[in-house]
Amino acid sequence: MGHIGENEESSSSTYHSSMLQDVVDSRVGGQSLIKSYGRSFNGFVANLTDEEREKLASKEEVVSIFPSKALHLQTTRSWDFMGLHKNSHRNPTVESDTIVGVIDTGIWPESESFSDKGFSSPPKKWKGECKGGQNFTCNNKLIGARYYNSLKFSDVDSARDVEGHGSHTASTVAGNAVKNTSFYGIANGTARGGVPSARIAAYRVCFPDHGCQSSDILAAFDDAIADGVDIITVSLGYRYPRKLDEDEIAIGSFHALQKGILVVQSAGNKGLGRITSVAPWIFTVAASISDRGIITKVVLGNGTAISGKSVNAFDLKGKSFPLAYGQEASSTCTEPDAESCLPNCLDETKVKGKVVLCNENIVPEVIRSEAVGTVVPPTRAPDVSFIVPIPISSISTPHFHDIEGYFNSTKNHTVDILKSELVTNLNAPSVASFSSRGPNVIFPNILKPDVTAPGVEILAAFSPLASPSENSQDKRSVKYSILSGTSMSCPHVAGAAAYVKSLHPDWSPSAIKSALMTTAWRMNATNDPNGGFSYGAGHINPIEAVDPGLVYEITPVDYIKYICNSDYDESRFSKILGTSIICQDMKLTSNDLNYPAMTFQFLSKSFVSTPFSAQFNRTVTNVGSTNSTYKAITSTSSDYNITVTPNVLEFTALTRKQSFVVSINGKIDYKRKIFASLEWSDGVHTVRSPIVVYREYLI
Repeated sequence: MGHIGENEESSSSTYHSSMLQDVVDSRVGGQSLIKSYGRSFNGFVANLTDEEREKLASKEEVVSIFPSKALHLQTTRSWDFMGLHKNSHRNPTVESDTIVGVIDTGIWPESESFSDKGFSSPPKKWKGECKGGQNFTCNNKLIGARYYNSLKFSDVDSARDVEGHGSHTASTVAGNAVKNTSFYGIANGTARGGVPSARIAAYRVCFPDHGCQSSDILAAFDDAIADGVDIITVSLGYRYPRKLDEDEIAIGSFHALQKGILVVQSAGNKGLGRITSVAPWIFTVAASISDRGIITKVVLGNGTAISGKSVNAFDLKGKSFPLAYGQEASSTCTEPDAESCLPNCLDETKVKGKVVLCNENIVPEVIRSEAVGTVVPPTRAPDVSFIVPIPISSISTPHFHDIEGYFNSTKNHTVDILKSELVTNLNAPSVASFSSRGPNVIFPNILKPDVTAPGVEILAAFSPLASPSENSQDKRSVKYSILSGTSMSCPHVAGAAAYVKSLHPDWSPSAIKSALMTTAWRMNATNDPNGGFSYGAGHINPIEAVDPGLVYEITPVDYIKYICNSDYDESRFSKILGTSIICQDMKLTSNDLNYPAMTFQFLSKSFVSTPFSAQFNRTVTNVGSTNSTYKAITSTSSDYNITVTPNVLEFTALTRKQSFVVSINGKIDYKRKIFASLEWSDGVHTVRSPIVVYREYLI
């Protein structure tokens, strides 16, 4: 996967075919080439045997070969919660010329969120097309659509969204303001994107049951870059982190960066130490809880009300139903299996017309038995409410035991599951339990995620063809739905980035990223032992990011220098980037990459408290006041000491640069982590960078 020259696009397919002819059987040579990339970078997809793969890999001009794999989708109050209101200061002309590329499951073009009422013609810079398939129409809001199905997993060739995920992310980043939207009356309000005046280009790379093929993702990047988008949002990724030259999103996003396009990616939904978006040039987003929550109450026959989690749109009209549990619900299974509601354990004659108490969340069995609903223990994400196909409430383990006690205390046990209601989350923002956390196992001295944003219980556009609960027996059809995941937080950051770009069209991707990181809300590490590994620099604050004061600029060449110091083969990356790289002349230590966050991995074989010392060289660019003086303020602790040299920066002009050195030293215990910070303040702006030091034990 390499760089493409200015005049190579038209000849790339022929060139790729000729390469294949040298390695494949002549009888099938013409059938082996599946897809040729040639608009923004150089590469192709082909069917190859192991022997053919080895022959092709031996060619000097081949950078790397890897199998096409399936990536996975990562899943309105949120914008108001962040302070980006509908009437916030905007530049409507530039915002209308901003194009957001959404690489996802496609889009539902008829949604009100994508209506072009009041929109002028697409921006002149737009070079894309509407190739959405049959019965698919673009407009002046949804200006482009493409679909990719290189491996023919589906007979349906269309950019139309049948899963809902792509429509949800697209409307979150740039959907129109649509009044009176809700999920069956839950979370009623105006649904809107961060930049409602911006244009959308949809690139469908995901299909039901088959995920999102890497070959199609690369094709989407190739097209989106050439089409002229300004921001790309990608709410998908691998289940595990991958090396840079095997990570299609990292490769595609670097080519986007070279064209001045910022790529925003979801961090993943696998929890601690499982972050999959690791490349330093990608804007990686964790998911957090906003101040609006959704709960479902369970009312017992004795009057006790217990709050649980789910998005339950079913109204039982205040009627109580008998409670079934264990042997009262089954005549064929052992009591432990019956209490867990294992498949084929529930007896329809025993549970029909009743609410079942289940030790496990096995919804299909409850539906099969025709029970009214079920009460279950906490799900894999106990702080999140998911849409349910029947009345269900997921309650905490202590409260579940309380219901067990109630069941055993009387033979006249009844329960009512109420329709969901909204509550205020007093601990917001806090990172969701499912959100993937660092450290970064591929680039240990790059803090990931970069920031966090709302990703829990988000109301946005949906596909009416998809089941809102992802259950085949749930036949409801909705235009707006409530989803949770880093997939939902990713477009929030993409929308915030587009908002900042609309007010600063000349800012680079790194400047926009820096502005959103250094102005982020400070999160409380005492409430989250994983600190910056959970939320990066903090929770985004779009309004403050418009005027950050100072920014940390990073050029594509800086990233190349950094990669040169990361033990990657320079000849391979020379071909990927389309330029000759001699790493001996270009090395840049990880501590010197001009990243807004400062991270140091401390390696040690000792289990006892051990001294450490790290130094970071940084340069900031003045984008605030023409004449300003910034003073350094650092966090303090008995565990470390921080010095900044110089500790005062004076600026006499905009775009003027000043460099400084941050030194931190102290002692750190086995498996301990230090979360510190540096702030530059001129009395108006506060430019904050997290400083993270952590230990890894060497065996």
